[in-house]
Amino acid sequence: MTAGPVEPADPVKPRGRIARTAVLVAVFICAACGLVYELALVALGSYLIGDTVGQASIVLSLMVFAMGVGALAAKPLQRWAAPAFAGIELLLALLGGISVLGLYAAFAWLSLYMPALIATALVLGVLIGAEIPLLMVLLQRIRRQDAGSAVADLFAADYVGGLVGGLAFPFLLLPLFGQVQGALLVGMVNVAAGIGLVLTVFRRELSKRATLLLTGATVLVGGVLVGAYAFADDFEVTARQALYADPVVHSERTPYQDVVLTESVSLNGNSDTRLYLNGDLQFSSMDEYRYHEALVHPAMAGPRDRVLVLGGGDGLALREVLRYPDVREATLVDLDPAVLELARTDPRVSTLNKDAFADPRVRAIAADAFSWLRDNRERYDVVLVDMPDADSTATAKLYSTEFYGLVRQAMSDNARVVVQAGSPFFAPKAFWCIESTMRSAGLNTVPYQIAMPSFGEWGFHLAGATPESATSMEIADDHTTEGHPIASSGGTSLASPGAPPLRLPADAPPLRSLDAATLQAAATFSPDRTRTPGLEPSTLMHPTILQYAQGEWANY
Repeated sequence: MTAGPVEPADPVKPRGRIARTAVLVAVFICAACGLVYELALVALGSYLIGDTVGQASIVLSLMVFAMGVGALAAKPLQRWAAPAFAGIELLLALLGGISVLGLYAAFAWLSLYMPALIATALVLGVLIGAEIPLLMVLLQRIRRQDAGSAVADLFAADYVGGLVGGLAFPFLLLPLFGQVQGALLVGMVNVAAGIGLVLTVFRRELSKRATLLLTGATVLVGGVLVGAYAFADDFEVTARQALYADPVVHSERTPYQDVVLTESVSLNGNSDTRLYLNGDLQFSSMDEYRYHEALVHPAMAGPRDRVLVLGGGDGLALREVLRYPDVREATLVDLDPAVLELARTDPRVSTLNKDAFADPRVRAIAADAFSWLRDNRERYDVVLVDMPDADSTATAKLYSTEFYGLVRQAMSDNARVVVQAGSPFFAPKAFWCIESTMRSAGLNTVPYQIAMPSFGEWGFHLAGATPESATSMEIADDHTTEGHPIASSGGTSLASPGAPPLRLPADAPPLRSLDAATLQAAATFSPDRTRTPGLEPSTLMHPTILQYAQGEWANY
């Protein structure tokens, strides 16, 4: 007996086609909103905590897990799919919309950021996970079709929505609205899509009481989101000020970081201007000269016709470089054009850097230093690496063997490079890891340190390049040598063979914090802060510097 012909599916009526399209559009919008919520949590964590990979791992893994829980939790709700979906969308829009605002408040006032982040990621994940099963039920109620086709339609709309949401967040929402207002705006769109679908296509499945409740809840949630949007700027100003002891006089969130400038005036009339990037202090006008004199002037002892500054967008290291009239050209490469603009135009900063960017010898470039060095074909007599600490995945690459290899290629014969290397007291493993990494790239180092009231004990590595004739084995072995003492007075001071002498230029301008004796003492390390043996170089694939920096600074 042969099987009979397969019955064709009932043709979809025009009204049915419109309803199915409406459901798929709702799937598309809800998916875009859900991904924006996820990315907003990751981005906020990278700004506040600095560990982008860690924050992304926590948020995404928790939300994916919670989405599975939400899908299971939605099974009993399928009987009341339309009102259940509407309620979930209202709750998701409210919590997702105010998530950034709430987490920022938890960070600024309560010191409960991580518990709040975990709870938020779990709740949002459960709500997002419950969407798809309910939408599948609603789609099938319009017209029954085989499971494979229904799943294909639903997930196609879901994945395309995720693509749009993923692209819209960094390229549209963040630049135009910022994190807080961007999340609130997405919450409003989420409300409109979810409730709009239920109150139009599936309104017959709702009782009058359910319709009234949903309408009232929609007005309430929409009012909360609109009100929060209206007061978001005031909230950000208040929350940001709670993070800083001194009055905030300038703040902006760029595509790269959170830039904050504070200023205080003491009773005797002295002002203290401080720059913070992602909450980390970059300088205090009260003692920044100590840092920048130590960073710049030892490296200027020798040829200095052409100087390259990597980082240092505030222009303060550049100010010290330009004190030498025989410097013919100074090139500065900094990632964030907003910091360069601040250093040029804000009188509080431009006065400190003595309008360094107006000097005709200066060429300022807004670019990623790593990428810029890869394309660079010029050579420099002095390279100053004035980068933020290696406490995040974004900055760890700037303390890698690969990065220092690119720096070495940019150095002319007899050139010197100096790297700010953090605190040998608070983070000794990170400090000596930087030396080990520089040596693995063929740089012969001499470490030194200074004391700064705003930073504490702070260290640097001055280096020259190993001759190109050195074998890779010699370079690889060099970072394990003990070096040789260049000064000793109750402590130990080590420099690798071939390192440039640690001295001031004979024609150095008048300095406030350094002289020959002070610099010699700066090369001496107490026995409990000498080189830590066995530290592996940090590379792009194995960023050991990140592990050391995060682990050590977490203790303070």
